Amino acid sequence: MKCRVCQAKAMIKIERHHTAFCPICFTDYVHKQVERAVADERMFTRSEEILLAVSGGKDSLALWEILIKLGYKTAGLHVDLGIGDYSRASRAKAERFADSRGARLIVHDLPNELGAGIPQIAEKTDRPPCSACGLVKRYSFNQIALEKGFSVVATGHNLDDEAARLLGNVLHWQEEYLDKQSPVLPAAHEKLVKKVKPLYRLAEREIAAYSIMNRIEYIVEECPNATGAKLLVYKDVLNRLEENAPGTKHNFYLTFLRRRSAGSAEFTEGFPTCQRCGQPTQAGGAARRKAANDSGESALAGATASAPAAHPSSSQENGGARSPLCGYCRLMERVHA
Repeated sequence: MKCRVCQAKAMIKIERHHTAFCPICFTDYVHKQVERAVADERMFTRSEEILLAVSGGKDSLALWEILIKLGYKTAGLHVDLGIGDYSRASRAKAERFADSRGARLIVHDLPNELGAGIPQIAEKTDRPPCSACGLVKRYSFNQIALEKGFSVVATGHNLDDEAARLLGNVLHWQEEYLDKQSPVLPAAHEKLVKKVKPLYRLAEREIAAYSIMNRIEYIVEECPNATGAKLLVYKDVLNRLEENAPGTKHNFYLTFLRRRSAGSAEFTEGFPTCQRCGQPTQAGGAARRKAANDSGESALAGATASAPAAHPSSSQENGGARSPLCGYCRLMERVHA
């Protein structure tokens, strides 16, 4: 098997494109896919400094490596989740990567900052660990970007991640999630920064190969809380389809992006601002979505992630009506109750 570009011995075959590459040409292919994603979706410019959410895993560290090599100004943000040995190993990989490349890394230590890590937060709030983790990380990425003056946050979500998420949203007809599923989420509020996913055109296998070929040290172990996660089930289903029909994930996700209705309601205007932290909250938006929908069920499904069911707390007022606190601040109320 020869490299399509230079005819040297190929080291990786990409079935969905009916092609193969040697290590040098494969690295060039990966860089071009990221450059295309950035340009097509107008993610950021070379004049902006990009804040990368880096976990210590292959995707986020590979993305950081790619953007450094492409000449973008970057800084990393690692959120230490306080998940025992897993978090210690993840943080060490992120710190080692930054040190070896002379890159800036911001570390947000949840146990030190909040007095609790994800296991304790999940236990105190009766939420699944992945749910609590996602909410805390999204809030932290946005808040720290605002505080440090960044206008865009990049994450390492790849094609497999996005296709699996799309499959889950379609199976459950989570319409608001479908409306918002995109490689770019614009800054739709003065307290929100733009979120981008430059790896959306690359499969997980390709990013793993890139990391190995470019000698990127990353944590291999999965988060111990990920066992049984629905996203992994959807990934497995798509992997089986991909094995029998190469290009399934690519066509599924990219065709969805092309065919999304330009008139989809985003409900980005009129969100109340959290009384405590100043970030937008969907607590009031959920009611408006229900009123705008005949049944209300599909619209409310998308709001549950950031507006979980209210629990009796000091945030309730006006005869039991929930005050406009964001999901993160309601979570913290319960953690510190």
